Amino acid sequence: MEPEFTNALIDETSPYLLQHAHNPVDWEAWHPEVLARAEKENKLLLISIGYAACHWCHVMERECFEDSEVARTMNENFINIKVDREERPDVDHIYMDALQMMTGQGGWPLNIAALPDGRPFWGATYVKKENWTQVLQQLSDLYRDDPAKVEGYAQKLADGIKAINLVELADAPDSFDSAEMEAAVAGWSRYFDNEMGGYNRAPKFMLPVNLNFLLHYGTARKDGPIMDYVNTSLTKMAWGGVFDQVGGGFSRYSVDTKWHVPHFEKMLYDNGQLVSLYAQAYAETGNDLFRETVEKTIAFVQRELMSEDFGLYSSLDADSQTENGALEEGAFYVWREDELQQLLGSRFAIFKEVYNINDYGHWENGNFVLIRNASREKIAEKHAIDLEELKETMEECLKILYTERQKRDRPRLDDKILTSWNGLMLKGLTDAYRYLQNPDYLDLALKNADFILKNMGTPDGGLFHNHKNGKSSINGYLEDYASVIDAYIGLYETTYDINWLKRAKSLVEYCQAHFHDPRSGMFFFTSDTDDFVIRRTIETVDNVIPASNSIMAKNLFKLSRFFPEYDYASSAMQLLKNMQENFEKSAQNHANWLDLALYFQRPFYEIAIVGDRYGEKAKSIGSQYLPNSILAASDKQEGIALFRDRYVEGQTLFHVCEEGACQRPTARLEEVLAQIRFDSRP
Repeated sequence: MEPEFTNALIDETSPYLLQHAHNPVDWEAWHPEVLARAEKENKLLLISIGYAACHWCHVMERECFEDSEVARTMNENFINIKVDREERPDVDHIYMDALQMMTGQGGWPLNIAALPDGRPFWGATYVKKENWTQVLQQLSDLYRDDPAKVEGYAQKLADGIKAINLVELADAPDSFDSAEMEAAVAGWSRYFDNEMGGYNRAPKFMLPVNLNFLLHYGTARKDGPIMDYVNTSLTKMAWGGVFDQVGGGFSRYSVDTKWHVPHFEKMLYDNGQLVSLYAQAYAETGNDLFRETVEKTIAFVQRELMSEDFGLYSSLDADSQTENGALEEGAFYVWREDELQQLLGSRFAIFKEVYNINDYGHWENGNFVLIRNASREKIAEKHAIDLEELKETMEECLKILYTERQKRDRPRLDDKILTSWNGLMLKGLTDAYRYLQNPDYLDLALKNADFILKNMGTPDGGLFHNHKNGKSSINGYLEDYASVIDAYIGLYETTYDINWLKRAKSLVEYCQAHFHDPRSGMFFFTSDTDDFVIRRTIETVDNVIPASNSIMAKNLFKLSRFFPEYDYASSAMQLLKNMQENFEKSAQNHANWLDLALYFQRPFYEIAIVGDRYGEKAKSIGSQYLPNSILAASDKQEGIALFRDRYVEGQTLFHVCEEGACQRPTARLEEVLAQIRFDSRP
């Protein structure tokens, strides 16, 4: 049957926008010509921002945007613009800042009323139907009756949006020192939940960038309490319902303090970063749980988020249909006790204890979310069961549940491909290969990298941000360049193909030409070839994804060690200095910057392996957790300065250097580890 309504979103490729293409609201996508028409007609903008996996976005659509009476109010008084925040993070940045300035809160759906030129004057997240129409009418009346008042407020807000994003060029002679970092971490640690991991509050986000820094810091400083906290967090997250025990992969966050009940959407960006984090933690600890978590997460991504040509899709929705046809959050993932008994038979008794089919694991309405709270070793000992037998039994149970779950209605897939998130997962795959030594992961990484090269590049040497149905349409943002450069460096350090380093360097040069702010030394989020509203954002705060500037700063630092003839190190230092006044008062929001500070504070090594057996030697050292180093390897002395005059016929030697000053070469891994393992220097 033909839909009753169709609007301009029908011509878009974003699954989120297409979900609204048959609303009675006359939605438009964010395009310059739409904003120009609003100014010509002097008509207010109503901007609604969300994403495909957003539960409350769906709720508001059902209650408001599918209602013809509500649509009439919107269409008569506003030009209505729908934005996929994942496609247009530049727009989302502006209006999220505006909302937080107006209300002190943020979230999605993000609804903004703005003047025809895009300056906002009202904002809210989810609004009930009866309130929505009322407030829209009030806003329209206010603009008609007192436009000067609205104009004045919008201008003050626009000035504030610009002011809060200013970054000054710091001229401090000294960088953040180790004593200051110790104080920053000590202040930060007051918020740690040392029993369950994460922060001592709900909801709980995994925040891999924070744990990545703390793993580095705890290892470098030999800080037992910090390492205990990292291990507790990683263990409880992997045991929790926030990790899909049946099918692998992490949901976005848990709504409780014990990682039990997730907000069930699964995002590529979380899983890419968590693969990196758990792979590194496995290299440092040898904990099999961390290895298994990497393996199951990659299996999930490969199975459910990978296209036929090895691009990676964005997310799975939180909602799916129940047996009764109702759309319900988590319906695909939860279990009832009688269902588990019937499926597992005699195995149920021990499964029940391992995965807490009891008060601890109960969610609501008789539904259970699988969660562990004890190691297999402890349960095996308690029940006098052979450990391997217990493992096999649990794997059999999970396979049964996986097969049964495949019969259920599946969560919707957001099948747009984002360059930045692909970069995060590509880096995860390179780390998984490096630390777990599974060649399948390198094969996947190379296929995904090939997809990026073939589909995400622009004719002038830049990157696109998005890809869907063979079409890439939005110019790349700094996050795209930063994450792909990081991934290409990771690919070099696992393949030793110099072309990946050259590609990384070429993208840095593109960013310096089109994103760099000479006034502050930072990088803008948008290119100088793109339109913007109110400001060109400078992204600096590390959150669920590290800030694009902090990723870029670390890229510059690492590339300075591969290409010392270029002045990348001073650029990285300037970026760091610009941000360091924030570290002590807000360490948790600057974890990736603090990781960079560790690079500068402590010895950082270039490890060059030269000789015919370079691959074998590089693999042996690459599997070690050595975040204070870069790794280069070749069978000859060409390509980069690290190889020059290093080849000795018939030998394959490790060369350990600090900014080009090298120790005595050796063929023995043990000697290298003794030279570079975190030493006692402050």
